[in-house]
Amino acid sequence: MATDKADYAISGETPLSFGEAVEKARALLQEAGYGVLSEIDVQAKLKEKLDIEREPYLILGACNPPLANQGLNVEPELGTLLPCNVVIYEQEGRTHVAAVEPGTMLSVVGNKELEPIAEQVRSDLSRVVEELARG
Repeated sequence: MATDKADYAISGETPLSFGEAVEKARALLQEAGYGVLSEIDVQAKLKEKLDIEREPYLILGACNPPLANQGLNVEPELGTLLPCNVVIYEQEGRTHVAAVEPGTMLSVVGNKELEPIAEQVRSDLSRVVEELARG
């Protein structure tokens, strides 16, 4: 089940392997109308830049173009908070998934017109996390 971590993330653990979770996350995001605009392999970057070994950790920058457009029409500088990050990582041999909590993120803007957009994004990302938690 998806849980909120300190009000900034929607998170859960999945029985899937890291690779399976990444592929399923991509598919679920696409089904929900989100494209992956960016991908950061944190494990590889830390190894490359700092010679640090760590378990797999991937950040997917997801964006739903119609919702992003609505938000940008309300707040042109909203792009500083986009895209919505979804992370898949291993910790002690277990695979975890987390997504940004859009209500918390957009609350910093202080514009009530963004609330319905945040609610839709939260619903979409919660569904992705919950599906991954089920396997």
